[in-house]
Amino acid sequence: MSSSTLPTASAKRFPDDFVWGVATSAFQIEGAHDADGKGPSIWDSFCRQPGVIADGSSGDVACEHYARWEQDLDMIRDLGVEAYRFSVSWPRVRPTGDGEWNEAGLAFYERLVDGLLARGLKPYLTLNHWDLPQALQDIGGWGNRATVERFVEYAVGIAKRLGHKVVSIATHNEPWVVAQLGHETGVFAPGLKDRRLAAQVSHHLLLSHGLAVTAMRELQLKASLGIVLNMAPMYPATDSDADRAKARLEDGKLRRWYMDPLFNGHYPQDVIEHLGDDAPYVEAGDMDRIRVPIDFVGINYYSRGMASADNSFDPKTGGLELTDMGWEVYPQGLTDLLVSVHRDYPAAKRLYVTENGGAFPDPVGADGRVHDEDRTRYLDTHIAAVGDAIAQGVPMGGYMVWSLMDNFEWASGYEKRFGIVHVDYATQRRTPKDSALAYRDFVLARRAARQV
Repeated sequence: MSSSTLPTASAKRFPDDFVWGVATSAFQIEGAHDADGKGPSIWDSFCRQPGVIADGSSGDVACEHYARWEQDLDMIRDLGVEAYRFSVSWPRVRPTGDGEWNEAGLAFYERLVDGLLARGLKPYLTLNHWDLPQALQDIGGWGNRATVERFVEYAVGIAKRLGHKVVSIATHNEPWVVAQLGHETGVFAPGLKDRRLAAQVSHHLLLSHGLAVTAMRELQLKASLGIVLNMAPMYPATDSDADRAKARLEDGKLRRWYMDPLFNGHYPQDVIEHLGDDAPYVEAGDMDRIRVPIDFVGINYYSRGMASADNSFDPKTGGLELTDMGWEVYPQGLTDLLVSVHRDYPAAKRLYVTENGGAFPDPVGADGRVHDEDRTRYLDTHIAAVGDAIAQGVPMGGYMVWSLMDNFEWASGYEKRFGIVHVDYATQRRTPKDSALAYRDFVLARRAARQV
């Protein structure tokens, strides 16, 4: 098909000011890992450890976005979307995490933002999408409270340079991933396995968020300020009391551990008890520093969680529809999640779906096209799920597809493809998939309807 609509999503109502966009992150697309004064990040180092990346690859080249950014911005414009969510690479702009700033790196992001504005696109900036400068990791990384201070300096520096041009600044992307996957299970950078350290890291991430927001507020920016969290509704695998209790605890570890400090000024007591001696050290006043007013919460959703007390639930054996990541396709979970967040945290005055998408095997067909019906259906049903949440009163501000294009998928390397645009890594050729065309037509129809 040359184009299509998203029929289920098209039947839903969205506010006139609802923003449609696409999302990426710096390390996954930029490449140019040591160009123009950029310093190494923890992901540059992690990729060089044998066996940690599924295909043995790295982000050294990725999608060459650092060199091809103008072409990529034209591609975003041609998709008809209104917004682009991207991240700044901290070691590209301040190579050691402190000390001298790198003007070449700062100039790159200023060109990028100016290029977005020139094309009528709204820039949504994320400060930390996991690529901490390796020099800071060498002195303890997020486990060292001094990194909190370095992050605030970094946030203020970027805000002074770009905050008057971008629409939005998010402090962190998915701090749960940094803490748990990076410091407890060790499957992501920096590859550490220490539950107590992971809990402390999560506290320092939240603290750095609150202090950075406070410092950026003093600059009187026009940009809205917030944070992006990965969430999943937790359902008990059965109606047993044990499974219900497990679902409650898992919700506490993933959702309430971050939302309670942000909006209620404390960590959930059940999770504190679960952690025991591994609970983080919290200095006097820290919770007030974390609980500062923010303009939005970004929510990244990919699948639901199923909790069983004996850990017996396995989505791969249940006859469920799964993505190439082995994650269940469950759009109702997005509606349930958004409704529950609004119910439990009414002070979160604006919610965005800042990432949503599916990885599927995407061969290029004989016609040179990528007919990704599974992804197109995924987007259709999940956008419709957002519409259902809006109908139930949830204050939604926008939806952004993950991802604009195939890229370096962290520990999976280049084996998993989330993009609505196909990337041939050998040639760097970009080919919009059918899902991209369907999303384009859907967004353009929405924009046209506003003008009637």
